[in-house]
This record gives sequence, structure tokens and C-alpha cells, in this order.
Amino acid sequence: MFLDNDTFDALLRGFLLAMIALVWVVVQIRVVGLRSLSKMTTFDFVMTVALGSLLAGAAQADEWLVFAQTLTGMLGLFVLQVIAGRLRKSSDTVETFMQNAPVLLMRNGKINHTALKETRVAESDLYAKLREANVLDMAKVQAVVLETTGDVSVLHGDSLQESLLQNVECDKHSEPG
Repeated sequence: MFLDNDTFDALLRGFLLAMIALVWVVVQIRVVGLRSLSKMTTFDFVMTVALGSLLAGAAQADEWLVFAQTLTGMLGLFVLQVIAGRLRKSSDTVETFMQNAPVLLMRNGKINHTALKETRVAESDLYAKLREANVLDMAKVQAVVLETTGDVSVLHGDSLQESLLQNVECDKHSEPG
């Protein structure tokens, strides 16, 4: 591709093509936005993994056609992400399909063990998140939510504005009465 010596050609090709592919990814991220690599949804995570795989493939390309195909694949992922983002904004059905709903793990100082079990969150992890949020009194924990990103939000204090729990799954994971 670059040199007559196969060994040096492979080394130079890997070095240069990886840099070119990385610059290509940065350009695409600048066009599409930072959300491209954020941990917003499962779709975004898969996008990031696929992008990394294509970047590795670009660095190992031994022909220009293969390299161009890899860069085109990266572009295709970014185009799909833009389309998916627009569809998610305009359709609740698409939003529901592409993203899990946040789940209520704790409410009014009481742990929802059913939700912990169904979401596979250990009680010890819940306590760790409560400590991270500087919770000093479990009775003042208004809500703990497992977000769509896998993060845990701890809402504590004297009161809670109910609109903060909008779209949070409460009924599906409620404790047996």
C-alpha cells in the first residue's frame, strides 16, 4: 500500500490509517455532537462499541477499498444515530422501543425489593449510592431511581416535586401488598 517491504508497510499502514480513521471519527462527532459517545441509551452504547470495532478495522486495512469501506461504515453509524435521534424525538413508540424506562428503587424511605430483584441491583449497591449522595437519614430519601443510562439518582430532602418522577416505572416493580 505504501512501501515495498511488507513488514514496514504493515507498520506504517497501521500507524497512518489509525490516525486518519481517528481524525475521521472526531470530525463525525463534531458534526453529530457529543451525544454520539455518551452513555445515554443502549443504542448509544452499541454505537460506541461498533465505532471502536470499525476504528480497529480501519487501522488494519490492507487495501484502500477496505479502508474506504470502513470509513463509510463509520459514517453510516453516525447517520443512523442522527435518524434514530430524530425518530425518538417525534415518536413515543420509537422512544419506548429504543430506551428502557427509569425504575423506582426506593420511595419515601422504603426499599422496593421487587424492583431491585427485577433490575438486578444489589441492596449493597443501593446503600453505596445512598452514601455517595450523602444521605444521613433513610426517612428523608424521597426516591431512588435507576435511570435509563444505568446511573442511580438519589432524591432526598424534606419534599419532592412529583414531576421529577415523570415517566418513572413505579407500578410494574411495586412490592406485593
